[in-house]
Amino acid sequence: MAEALLCGSQDEFTCSVCLDTLTDPVTIPCGHNFCLKCLTNYWDQSQECSCPQCRHTFTTRPELNRNTLLNEVIKKFKRPRLSFHPSQSFAGVGDVECDFCTGKKFRAVKSCLTCPASYCQTHLQPHYEIAACKGHKLVDPDRNLKEKLCKKHQKSLELFCKTDQTCICMMCGMTEHDGHEKVELETEREEKQKQLGATLSEVRRRLEKKEKKMKETRRTTEQMKISVERVMVEHDKNFTALIRCIEEAHKKLTERIREQEKREMETAEGVMEQLEKEIEALKRREAELKELSETKDHLHFTLSSRCVLLADEDSLNLTVTADFSSEDLLKELSGLIKCLEKISQWDILPFTPSGHEAPIFTLQPPEPQSREEFLQYFCPLILDINTAHRGLRLSEGNKKVTREGRKVEYPDHPDRFDYWRQVLCREALTGTRCYWEVECSGRDLMIGVAYKGLSRKGRGVECLLGYNDMSWCLQCSHSQYSVWHNNKRTVISTPYIPRIGVYLDWPAGSLSFYSVSHTMTLLHRFNTSFTEPLYPGFGFGPDCSVTISHLTPCDH
Repeated sequence: MAEALLCGSQDEFTCSVCLDTLTDPVTIPCGHNFCLKCLTNYWDQSQECSCPQCRHTFTTRPELNRNTLLNEVIKKFKRPRLSFHPSQSFAGVGDVECDFCTGKKFRAVKSCLTCPASYCQTHLQPHYEIAACKGHKLVDPDRNLKEKLCKKHQKSLELFCKTDQTCICMMCGMTEHDGHEKVELETEREEKQKQLGATLSEVRRRLEKKEKKMKETRRTTEQMKISVERVMVEHDKNFTALIRCIEEAHKKLTERIREQEKREMETAEGVMEQLEKEIEALKRREAELKELSETKDHLHFTLSSRCVLLADEDSLNLTVTADFSSEDLLKELSGLIKCLEKISQWDILPFTPSGHEAPIFTLQPPEPQSREEFLQYFCPLILDINTAHRGLRLSEGNKKVTREGRKVEYPDHPDRFDYWRQVLCREALTGTRCYWEVECSGRDLMIGVAYKGLSRKGRGVECLLGYNDMSWCLQCSHSQYSVWHNNKRTVISTPYIPRIGVYLDWPAGSLSFYSVSHTMTLLHRFNTSFTEPLYPGFGFGPDCSVTISHLTPCDH
């Protein structure tokens, strides 16, 4: 019967601290029983003396005496209170262990932010059965519970202080954060979730953009490879033909020289053979004459001396060619070698025509050095009267522009500059190399290029040459130079010369300004990547004029 009673009242013989059968049971004034060691440790670690089960607080710490009768009953009828739950398993690598298991620990199924501790299925039961524990905050197993507690009060972080942008506990909210704007963590989570959603959308948008760019880059790369292979095949074909032509010319020329050598040698051998015969005849004649001169017979000498010497007949009156050199041939070969040397110095530049995604690779000769080389790229320019400010007068076939004190009656036009005294040329320069020269006069003049989209109306810098990202210019002011682009100025320290040369290499993204005298002096070079056709243009201060030089490749 006692066993039946014990079985029917198992909770009375279980310590609510260790959740195991009572060991050295003690009873406290509120009537609850605990293991002597469990209760002593609980009170030693707590700031107040209270019942771990009903939370009744004692003013003074009760004296603990072993409940002898209860201890004997437990010893006699003792059986394990806690049994292995079917869903339980021992903690493995990466699992959170139960803080209350002794020996080999079970895997925790929940963590309590109020306690704070982690529990297996068995040790978690009091949180569902004991009224005082039912209000505790249970979360999924977490091995970093200390990070979720206030370092100062060791309480659960349940609030978010918007003023200080930090997580706090209830005690913090009533002390140092009193008067601050505070919300529950769930509320802050919802707000942050919205921000996270917006950020996630932006990340996805950027990701899609980058992936699209990646696809375009890959497609462009493939097209570039195809373009390179096509160019390589074409150049291999051309150079193979050139090499074959050179080899064939070398072979034919060698054969002709050898044939000429053979003919000359045959002629020379014939001449030498004839000369040998004549030499032998002369030697015989010499011996005969010598013998005659030594004879003592006066009659014989007199008769024989009648034919002293035969006539010298030069039957082989031929000239043997010993010099096979050809100045004309050497000049031609020297010119060909120089051409090939120049080609080997050319640059390979990518050029993307309008409407093409992949660049087309082109061979470009090296940048000119002498004025004669620059003039090979001379580009005739004509001023566009529809862009000229009414304070500018065009003359000399629209190749000269002068600032006027009074307005010129030009008709209204959407391309006309209405505030800044500027004018553009008609020619759209793109995809090639161009060179032009101008003669300047005056104390504040701008020489540059611009995209067609350069604004024309108003006094803003978006209309002024060099003061925006759509134009580049050289400013000649007070006998000194400076360059402008996107409202950034660079001063150039060099002597002032009124003749300026402008060299544009559109495919290479190069715009160079030179002072022109007996030599070409580089003033400044812009290196960029042009995306649209460029229009040469000019801007004028008081008493300024510009004349576009009429040049040909022969002018020097």
